[in-house]
Amino acid sequence: VQLVESGGGLVQPGGSLRLSCVVSGFTLSRYGVSWHRQAPGKERELVASIGRYGITTYADSVKGRFTISRDNAKNTVYLKMTSLKPDDTAVYYCKSNDFGAWGQGTQVTVSS
Repeated sequence: VQLVESGGGLVQPGGSLRLSCVVSGFTLSRYGVSWHRQAPGKERELVASIGRYGITTYADSVKGRFTISRDNAKNTVYLKMTSLKPDDTAVYYCKSNDFGAWGQGTQVTVSS
């Protein structure tokens, strides 16, 4: 099982980014995947999750701003982030909910 994130970068407050997580070693349509983030000096926290049947959940801090989705044909899970704030600055990781595997992370920095 392997997960590889991409799409991070530097963005101004109010801007948008889309993160991608390409998975391998399991059939994406049959399992759940989640996005987590870890800011400097803070614990890693759950941001959003998408289950086997497409049910999504979000942390209160990102509801209405972030959207998790997946493309089973491309074995990819996305995290669309809009109205970004400096507090969203963190390393973002994707995780296989069922196998417990993590990606290497991608840095998102929100700053003017």
